[in-house]
Amino acid sequence: MSEMIEIVDSLESKLSKLISKIDGFELTIQDLRQELKNSTHTIQEQASEIEGLKKQYETLKIANSLLGSDENKRDTKLKINSLIREIDYCIAQLSD
Repeated sequence: MSEMIEIVDSLESKLSKLISKIDGFELTIQDLRQELKNSTHTIQEQASEIEGLKKQYETLKIANSLLGSDENKRDTKLKINSLIREIDYCIAQLSD
């Protein structure tokens, strides 16, 4: 009978430790979920910022090419030709 009591006590002890570990894991999971949520939010903000910076870069690149920098002479000529074609098209539309 005493062996049975020892086995039950041992099982209770092991079960208590297991429950304690499970509680610890649940807290860890909650912390990790919160960290994931924060990281996802940060990534979204950074992606949005990157898109804004890309648009800003393109705008600056076009402005620089219109100013006629030596680096972008070809781009400048193409942009000017494109603008001239648009103006010619508008004039043609007004003439009709």
